[in-house]
Amino acid sequence: MREITHLLANDVTMPGAVSGRIGDVFDPNNGVVQAQVTLGDKALLDRAVAVAKAAQPAWAATNPQRRARIMFAFKALVEKNMDELAHMLSSEHGKVIADAKGDIQRGLEVIEFCCGIPHALKGEYTYGAGPGIDVYSMRMPLGIGAGITPFNFPAMIPMWMFGPAIATGNAFILKPSERDPSVPVRLAELMLEAGLPEGILQVLHGDKEMVDAILDHPDIKGVSFVGSSDIAHYVYKRGVDAGKRVQAMGGAKNHGIVMPDADLDQVVNDLSGAAFGSAGERCMALPVVTPVGEKTANALREKLIPAIEGLRVGISTDEEAHYGPVVTASHKAKVEQWIQTGVDEGAELVVDGRGFKLQGHEDGFFVGPSLFDHVKPTMQSYKEEIFGPVLQMVRAESFEEALALPSQHQYGNGVAIFTRNGHAAREFAARVDVGMVGINVPIPVPVAYHTFGGWKRSAFGDTNQHGMEGVKFWTKVKTITQRWPDGSPDGSNAFVIPTMG
Repeated sequence: MREITHLLANDVTMPGAVSGRIGDVFDPNNGVVQAQVTLGDKALLDRAVAVAKAAQPAWAATNPQRRARIMFAFKALVEKNMDELAHMLSSEHGKVIADAKGDIQRGLEVIEFCCGIPHALKGEYTYGAGPGIDVYSMRMPLGIGAGITPFNFPAMIPMWMFGPAIATGNAFILKPSERDPSVPVRLAELMLEAGLPEGILQVLHGDKEMVDAILDHPDIKGVSFVGSSDIAHYVYKRGVDAGKRVQAMGGAKNHGIVMPDADLDQVVNDLSGAAFGSAGERCMALPVVTPVGEKTANALREKLIPAIEGLRVGISTDEEAHYGPVVTASHKAKVEQWIQTGVDEGAELVVDGRGFKLQGHEDGFFVGPSLFDHVKPTMQSYKEEIFGPVLQMVRAESFEEALALPSQHQYGNGVAIFTRNGHAAREFAARVDVGMVGINVPIPVPVAYHTFGGWKRSAFGDTNQHGMEGVKFWTKVKTITQRWPDGSPDGSNAFVIPTMG
């Protein structure tokens, strides 16, 4: 049985037993345990933090250009090893190879942004703020940061976190999901190969015990998290109570508003990928479609049914598959239970994906695509995140009703509107109570030099991920007020507090 272990600096001692606990890593395509991951404990974290604390000052003192060169080298290595990483990712997560490469590429785009870190770290300067007085600011690293990442993007989200944190001069400890931990370890190995000093990036595996140890550790100054909203709130509160800077991204229930003038063929094509791609296991998936008007709803439904029934579900290496299995047997059961909940609540199950079996892979964790119609905002299956290949249609009679649905929902991650009407799109974008908006763009994940973050229960904390918001999160500002006086040589005026008059 293959063992997945932590990636630590050489001088971190790791007693044989560590915590004595292991976790199973499945191949979702066939339901077989393919590896076991060693789960760490507080004592292991303490040793890793001690090494990071010793290594970080020299890394912070390394000039930004040299840090950027390591980012350039890392980017090249990831591109060189793209096929290996994609197959490794697919074998543990289940997403098809094309999706896996997209996962890696979107992470690399943040690394590309980090290659320009010298420019992003430039401070502000005011000459002559007072008589002979200049004021300037510097962005300083926090010290040691940590990232707690989810199973659904085992390449992208770690790079979203450790890229900006390391580029700005911090040491970083990554705690990836124990469900698919191999890719984060491999990425850290490639960072070392790119020239990153030992101790600056370490990967520690674990479960809640490790998460709590990270949140409580006094030497970890900043924590970034992505996961479900309940856990995000827990992470945020416990981390902040411990005096840390915390950004915690939670769940989502993203809506796609379809106006009567929308190109329905394009909408159906976009929904097929946005709702069912990666088996719906994306916080920026589009699991709710809201057509405006009965005529729009009926026409959209007529086009959606054959499109959904024509989706090909296959193993992750099937080049013709639109999506693969979900990550675990328990998650498959959870998704299918949500489908049953929708039925029990009175929604119309138009396409039922339960009980799907793939020939030759009957024990794989596959869920067929499902479509609900006549879903009501009062239904629990609408209120909560299903995180699977399930699309719910919530009909609206007017633009105002459609606008209210995502605005009043507990989640506020992303939303999209499909229309040819520029005024309607502009009005919607300005008024909707959601953090990221797409106009004829079904999955509005911003490019790397902008920032990613939702509102309401989709995000806790006031700083977004990557872009300049990421630079701000992983740094603290030091402001210097200086004067070089023409005072007496004996320095008799040295301790007079300057004024700005």
